[in-house]
Amino acid sequence: MSRRRNIAVIGLGYVGLPVAAAFARAGNPVVGLDIDQARIAELKSGHDRTREVESSELALSSLNFTSEAAAIHVSDFFIVTVPTPIDSARRPDLSAMFAASRTVGAALKRGDIVVYESTVYPGAVEEECVPILEQLSGLKAGSDFNVGYSPERINPGDKQHRFESIVKVVSAQNPETLDIIADVYESVVTAGIHRAPSIKVAEAAKAIENTQRDLNIAFMNELSLIFQALKIDTGDVLAAARTKWNFLPFQPGLVGGHCIGVDPYYLTFRAERAGYHPEVILAGRRINDGMGQRVARECIRELLRRKGRGGLVTILGLTFKEDVPDTRNSRVVDIISELQSFGLAVQVHDPLANATDARHEYGVTLIELDALQPADAVILAVAHASYLDGGWPLVQKLLVDGTGLVLDVKMKLDRGSRPAGIELWRP
Repeated sequence: MSRRRNIAVIGLGYVGLPVAAAFARAGNPVVGLDIDQARIAELKSGHDRTREVESSELALSSLNFTSEAAAIHVSDFFIVTVPTPIDSARRPDLSAMFAASRTVGAALKRGDIVVYESTVYPGAVEEECVPILEQLSGLKAGSDFNVGYSPERINPGDKQHRFESIVKVVSAQNPETLDIIADVYESVVTAGIHRAPSIKVAEAAKAIENTQRDLNIAFMNELSLIFQALKIDTGDVLAAARTKWNFLPFQPGLVGGHCIGVDPYYLTFRAERAGYHPEVILAGRRINDGMGQRVARECIRELLRRKGRGGLVTILGLTFKEDVPDTRNSRVVDIISELQSFGLAVQVHDPLANATDARHEYGVTLIELDALQPADAVILAVAHASYLDGGWPLVQKLLVDGTGLVLDVKMKLDRGSRPAGIELWRP
């Protein structure tokens, strides 16, 4: 490292907290700032609701958690890791980025460096955020202070691919700043550093990483529709295709969360502003956004065929991904709302989701496993480890008389051991 930096991390969610902890473990003085006072209180008590950082790391003496913006005025290297969601019209919502820029701008001094990690469209940092930094600080970017961009690659719930073990893309306004930013990150990231030639290139790289994954899953979801029409099991087809060395192992499913289901809209927004209307990306988004509705309608169709009526449906899982507590942009909600729109009663269980968040964000009341009523259908929407460990005995216990309809959205249940009296649907 060229010299010791006093680091401030703005935003302590899934991205910011591991970043702050990594720099603190390396001995850097780190101020972790978040406007959520409840979040700060829980981190100070040694608890991380995201399950990404251990209690021992939260107690590091070099790591200071605060909700007071004045605390970052001692810092000279600012890392912005706030959320960048989409609004109801599926357009980028940069309000948190702008607020963070105002906070950092008020603390900037000559020689400071600001690095954005939040996912944005190409040009957002230099066109939207730098003017805010300049206005609030009264300083000039590129001469008085400098700005860079290093896209986050945190994968929630992944214990193998961590902040330190993922190659870090870095970029900056000028070569001198790029050297400093690379040195700072290289001091904690063991996987190596990739220097992008410009901030826009780094922003675009992040946008296409998740867009590529989104399109691959959309392809799988469309294939599952085709194979259903042909009365072929999608899982069997994919198992055969995966024997080829270069076949990509994607599978059908719900696409939610704060990355894959969001980032493509950042790219398409900027493309349309530049005069180009994306077709493939938006087609993939339409397919994936419709997956929840499809699962619900398959459930309704099968219940009507079996019973001539609806009934009670139990949904297992609400979070956007297995074995993480995050419910942001959960597409399980699409299944729930579609079922309810047809008059079916729905009960939901999730061992990890926060009940208050579920009720506040989606109006969903989570029910304890033992309190679930016997249902006519069970939808395994999220493949949490506890559900897979329970397997068919768990699912069978949740059905009326141990029989009924089961929809295995992630194709995780073993078909070979399916109990008698259970009808199984897979995408």
